[in-house]
Amino acid sequence: MATATEKAIGIDFGTIYSCVAVWQNNLIEIIANDQGNQTTPSYVAFTDTERLIGDATKNQILRPFRPEQHEALALQGGLRPLRQAHDRRQLQRRAEAVRTRGDFLHGAHQNEGDHRGLPEKNHQERRRYRPRLLQRLQRQATKDAGAIAGLNIMRIINEPTVVAYSLDKKASKTGEKNVLIFDLGGGTFDVSLLTIEKGIFEVKATAGDTHLGGEDFDNRLVNHFAAEFKRKHKKDMSSNARALRRLRTACERAKRTLSSTA
Repeated sequence: MATATEKAIGIDFGTIYSCVAVWQNNLIEIIANDQGNQTTPSYVAFTDTERLIGDATKNQILRPFRPEQHEALALQGGLRPLRQAHDRRQLQRRAEAVRTRGDFLHGAHQNEGDHRGLPEKNHQERRRYRPRLLQRLQRQATKDAGAIAGLNIMRIINEPTVVAYSLDKKASKTGEKNVLIFDLGGGTFDVSLLTIEKGIFEVKATAGDTHLGGEDFDNRLVNHFAAEFKRKHKKDMSSNARALRRLRTACERAKRTLSSTA
């Protein structure tokens, strides 16, 4: 655990979006990225001359493809269960996935250091980091990526446990509590039933879908409005990649607006 002079930050590495937070002044403070957003798209892109992280990558992807953008990776692909590598090509793919995650984490903790006014050499404080899927190989890949990014991984914690920690203080006052944790992320969906009492968490049941999340709602909206556009204007935009990207961006914004005002 972190000492009184150390601060542990938490990085929620989501399949679609990620965020960074720190506990200070008895409050959780979410650290905004360099664009001023509290969440960062889990994207990394490489050109011949630079590496783009998060919003910059997503903005580039929404533009027409340029030849120098020879590789653009959504980290959600790297987060799917990694298979044991049996040949050189599989080993290379796994190494690239870990390196890409490390690049993303390095960019994320640079934002955190900038926020706190820390010089680069002091960024290597203890971190608490929690990925979406917790298979053994993914845990190891997370640790490897953290090492590449210059982070000291304190602990890897799954979402239900993190929520249980936050609810434990209330449970201590009211006795045993049964808690249903509903976690609908950008790319995955998890439900856990726990019993919490005085720091003891017992998981009663878990269920979920690793291929269901907010992005699926985006896809439904895009398909709906593309069909409506075709019905009204007699034009099919399904072959127009640029139009579809713009429509997807508009659908994402509409979904967020409806979600935050409902």
